[in-house]
Formats: sequence, C-alpha cells, structure tokens
Amino acid sequence: MASERVLATALSAVLLLAAGPVARGADREAEARRLMVEQQIRQRGVTDPRVLAAMEKVARHRFVPTPERGEAYADTPLPIGLGQTISQPYMVACMTELLRIGPGSKVLEIGTGSGYQSAVLAEVVGPAGRVDSIEIVPPLGLRARATLQQEGYGNVDVHIGDGYEGWPEHAPYDAIIVTAAPPQEVPKPLRDQVRSGGRIVSPVGEVFQELQVLTRRPDGTFDRQSVLPVRFVPMTGEAQREH
Repeated sequence: MASERVLATALSAVLLLAAGPVARGADREAEARRLMVEQQIRQRGVTDPRVLAAMEKVARHRFVPTPERGEAYADTPLPIGLGQTISQPYMVACMTELLRIGPGSKVLEIGTGSGYQSAVLAEVVGPAGRVDSIEIVPPLGLRARATLQQEGYGNVDVHIGDGYEGWPEHAPYDAIIVTAAPPQEVPKPLRDQVRSGGRIVSPVGEVFQELQVLTRRPDGTFDRQSVLPVRFVPMTGEAQREH
C-alpha cells in the first residue's frame, strides 16, 4: 500500500509539472485580455457589459496566425494573410456596441476574416441568437469556420461568397456589420435585409473612410450617423465592379 501511495504521489507530481506551463500560459492570456479590455476598450468609452465580457472571454490569439500571436492583445490590427487583417480590439468592441444587439439577436456579418469578430458577436447574442457570416476569400473563410468550430461557436454559420448580396434567405436581421469598406455606400441588398429599427454598422469610403451607423426607419429610409474616421480593407467583388 505504501508503495502504491508513493507511486500515486509521484504520478500526480508529474501531471502537475506537465500541466503547469499550459495553466500558466492560460493565466497569462486571460490577464492579457483583462488588461486589453481595461486599457484599450473600457477607457475609450465602450460600456456595454455584454460586449466587455465577450472581449474578455474570446481568445483572440487563437484567431491570428502563429507568428503574430505574441501581439494578439496589442492595440493594433494584425495581418492574417492574403492581404487581410484582424481589426484592433477597440474597433471590434466599438462596432459591436454600436450594433445594439443582445441575447437572441440575429446578426449578419460581411467579411468573416479571421472569425474573431464572429466569435465576439456569438458571445453577445448567446446560444439563442444567430450569427451568419460571409467571406469572399475561400481560404480565410474555411480557416475561420474551422477555428470557430474548434472554439465551440455552434451559433455561427460561415458562408463562402460575395457579401454584396447578403443572405436574403435568412433575412431580416436585427443588425448587420460590415468589416470591409464599400467605396461609396452600404450596398442596397444589405440595406434591404435589416429589419425596421435595426442597425447597420459599416466603414464607407476609399481614400478617406468613416465608420457609419445606419438605422432603418419604419418607412424603409435610414437615419445615418457618422462615428469616426477609420481605415479598413476595401470591400471587393460586386461592390467594386458596381463602383
């Protein structure tokens, strides 16, 4: 019995030593997210508790390429390959808050990219909500879909295609977020797919871009609000051909 106790104690020690680096790594990442939320997001005026909780929970480092993971929680966009970027954390939080969504909301995202914004949206809308996301670059969309599945986001559906036409089969949406800039205005098919009272948050412009919020009125027209100057990759596909 004594020898069995010694063996069990030794085995426990080995397991603790093996798990130690992983646990310490998880603790460091959790602390990095906490500091990111406090220093980069809350101090800049984002106050929605659901958005702040989502930003603190979603593991941003899992959505960036391995060479960039050391900068995953820095206050900056990062390259994700094929000329695309993951937005800086503050911009993700700001745009999410501007959508004014909550548990049970149905959201359309144009430009899946890394899938990070999709994950934040999924946290905010919860298991009763839905996030449809469209990515025009197939390798990025497939990678994002795999990452979201690995992270357990079963309420996100990633579609490979041109987001210009939106996803009319699933419309109307409570909110639409566009993460690439159309050259002049949000495409009409997207405006048609948001419900009355719903919001579209999108960068707009070419050389000079601004973040806009469009709120649909009951008569189908939109109230348009300019929020701040931004810099996003351009919306490609039909949006560019139309322009």
